[in-house]
Amino acid sequence: MRPDLGDQIILLTGGGRGLGRSAALHLAACGATLGITDIDGGSCEDTVAEIRRNGGHAFGWTGDMADRDRVLEIAAALAGECGRIDTVINNAMLLRYEPIEEIRDEAFDRMLGVGIKAPIWGAQALMKHRDPARPAAIINMASPVVYRGFPRTAAYSAVKGAIVSLTKVMAAELGPLGIRVNAVSPGSVPTPGAMGMVSREEYERRARTIPLRRIGREEDNAHAIAFLLSPEAAFIHGEVLNVDGGIAACGD
Repeated sequence: MRPDLGDQIILLTGGGRGLGRSAALHLAACGATLGITDIDGGSCEDTVAEIRRNGGHAFGWTGDMADRDRVLEIAAALAGECGRIDTVINNAMLLRYEPIEEIRDEAFDRMLGVGIKAPIWGAQALMKHRDPARPAAIINMASPVVYRGFPRTAAYSAVKGAIVSLTKVMAAELGPLGIRVNAVSPGSVPTPGAMGMVSREEYERRARTIPLRRIGREEDNAHAIAFLLSPEAAFIHGEVLNVDGGIAACGD
């Protein structure tokens, strides 16, 4: 059963592909109005077009979420269309795996900008354009790499570890303002971006080590996000919801 999110105006970053696109489509099906961003303008337009074909409401903007001015500009445009913003989903991220010895400034700085700075800009955007009389929410995207050591993920793990800490800080600081803050931590999901770095054979191997013995699906993550935005989750705050088949708790 889908939650009714028909009264929510949501800004979702990185919504052109993968988990972001799946979340956008599902939230729109739940009735939410979406403002979708992606650095790839074509994919962003495709997501918006599909939502509209299905009878939903969505707007799209191209932008680099590490750029504070651009984030605030997009947020102002969405608020101009809809009157306010109720939720920000900080989904945008640069996915890159490499050995520690190969990490260099340019790629690492890019990951830090999109993965850590952008969620702060998103929080600022929500605070500026929310209706204080209405409940509001932020959802950040974490990862099971926070809990366990995985080779070749040093930069990515550092960013996601920071996201968990940032989620708790945001919860402490913004909760008294009526803004709920949580994170979703999806496990291995063969999205188009991930498939460019992880082979099908590796996903098959991972499936054998996951306690539920399957790889994640995009809709698993989308459903978790929708739940956290639903009235049923109104007292959940400062949490990281692992949607990983048990990897973080007891995976091999």
